[in-house]
Amino acid sequence: MSLPFLLEIGTEEIPDWMIPNALESLRLLFEKLAIPYESVAMDATPRRLVLRAEGLPEKQADSEERVMGPAKSAPVQAVAGFARKQGVAAEALSVETTPKGEYYTFLKKVSGRRTKDILAEALPGIILQIYFPKTMYWTGKGGPRFIRPIRWILALLGDEVVPFELAGVRSDALTSGHRRLGAREVVVTTADYTRRLRDHYVILAAEERRNKIRGELAGMRVKSDPALLETLVYITEYPTAIQGSFDPQFLTLPEEVLITVMRHHQKYFSVEDADGKLAPSFVAVMNIDSDPEGFVRSGNERVLRARFNDARFFWETDQKKTLADRKADLGHVTFQAKLGSYLLKTERTMSLVRDLGGDAHAVRAAELLKCDLTTELVKEFTELQGVVGGLYARAQGEPAEVWQAIYDQYKPESMEDAIPRNRTALLVALADKLDTLRGCFGVGLIPTGSRDPFALRRAAQGVVRIIVEGKLEVALQDVIGSDAALASFFEDRIKFYFKDVRGFKYDEVNAAMAAGWSNLVDLEARLERVQMLRLTPDFEPLAASFKRIRNILEQAKFEGAGAIDAGLLEEGPEQELYREYRGIAGQPIESVIAKLRPKVDLFFDKVLVNAPDARVRQNRLTLLKTLLAEFSTVADFSEIVTTS
Repeated sequence: MSLPFLLEIGTEEIPDWMIPNALESLRLLFEKLAIPYESVAMDATPRRLVLRAEGLPEKQADSEERVMGPAKSAPVQAVAGFARKQGVAAEALSVETTPKGEYYTFLKKVSGRRTKDILAEALPGIILQIYFPKTMYWTGKGGPRFIRPIRWILALLGDEVVPFELAGVRSDALTSGHRRLGAREVVVTTADYTRRLRDHYVILAAEERRNKIRGELAGMRVKSDPALLETLVYITEYPTAIQGSFDPQFLTLPEEVLITVMRHHQKYFSVEDADGKLAPSFVAVMNIDSDPEGFVRSGNERVLRARFNDARFFWETDQKKTLADRKADLGHVTFQAKLGSYLLKTERTMSLVRDLGGDAHAVRAAELLKCDLTTELVKEFTELQGVVGGLYARAQGEPAEVWQAIYDQYKPESMEDAIPRNRTALLVALADKLDTLRGCFGVGLIPTGSRDPFALRRAAQGVVRIIVEGKLEVALQDVIGSDAALASFFEDRIKFYFKDVRGFKYDEVNAAMAAGWSNLVDLEARLERVQMLRLTPDFEPLAASFKRIRNILEQAKFEGAGAIDAGLLEEGPEQELYREYRGIAGQPIESVIAKLRPKVDLFFDKVLVNAPDARVRQNRLTLLKTLLAEFSTVADFSEIVTTS
């Protein structure tokens, strides 16, 4: 008989961004129980994590366990005692031959445990093992830790409660409805669970909440914001969209400021007018079913008006002091304890911009780059770092190249984000990220596991994208210097970018990087060449030959780099390969691969590289090494995985 299983962990509101990973952690922990099941589904709202599984057995399968007893030569009393312990007569025992000799054994039948008992024993530990970036005590220090206090636990296997207790909370067949609209205690079964929640204003499925919000936003001209939508999905149990408005006079503030206040501080969608410009409207998503009297809408409008007034006050106050006059204030703002102030970082970034070939505009942008950290607007709205600096620089008459570079300094912030908009902005953003990476690695602040407090992985990925997609001719390894840990870190980021983001095959990336990766623009071009070469019929056989050459040279421990002695070459395939090499030296491999491949194949078929004559052997190894070096400037083709 197969049974459904339902587990709901009821809590105080869980931070929205932690919920998806917590569900995945719970699913993996459940699967480790090794209880057979047909399917498993995960759901969550801010106040509950839910696991539902179908097809669990009522009890685990019976099994047999072979119990080893005394040796066959043991006294009769010992054998009889072993038999009594197993609950059988001595005649029921078997004798088994082992590497250590003959022993009495008994094949013991073990009844399978009830699934309910296994779950009751395991679930408290599973719940407390769910991964969260941080957890809290709520029953006192030394008690259990969880992301938020656990208020109820619903655990049903079929029609029966799976009995256990965790931190004073006993499992039951009770859930809880919407905090404001539903009942505090709701009796459910595995069959009516979703419907009973809906009766009490809880939409369990995230996708259903997502679609409800999307449907209500339709026709409202809201600016697309997938990340905000996901946040709203996981902070509501019964989402309902309402539209509000604000005084059009606030539109004199930059759109970036208004949108940031609405998005980051109030979790509102901003609205566009028919021309695509910001409209004096917003859309909020409530966690209730309706607002018939308009109290929620007017409350949101009142709060937003206060926030906009704050933003306008900060904007006007900040204008009384230029960014340039704020530079000295950076000496009082710490970048990192071991790396000093933002003023020191500014000086380093300016120097690096010059080294990268930046012009006067780039150096000026680097000088003003972090000055907005001292402004009141950024202190209040930290999400606007860089953007505020760019807006202030524009308002204060700085050239377009300068204010745009300041505005774009943190780009790209993700793989989906655009890179900075022009060469000046690219160089400044590159210098800023490189300075952070060099400084942090220099004082031992290297990311480990999930810990990356200075977002160095994102910074390195930004460096790679800026150089490649911005077509900057930068010798990255020269800029990194002698820091081996930082070089290795960049190698990993470069491989990730070209393999996982750009879609090149892993062996193509390994082959091209083996020929050098300091110039990422050149690396990209060589990867594209390797990718095209791979489509030709001669590529894989030639790559297999290069692998064979590499193995021969490694086995021979051959390090020689002298000239080929043509007089020692044997007439036939060896001289033919040499003449072919002489004829194609310096030409692109794309144009010679078809002619080269048969000569290499014939050489290996007919010529003994490991010749008895030491001089001939040395000369043949030199020929192979010279041939390998000729084409390894594009890629180390021996890294290519071939089918042959």
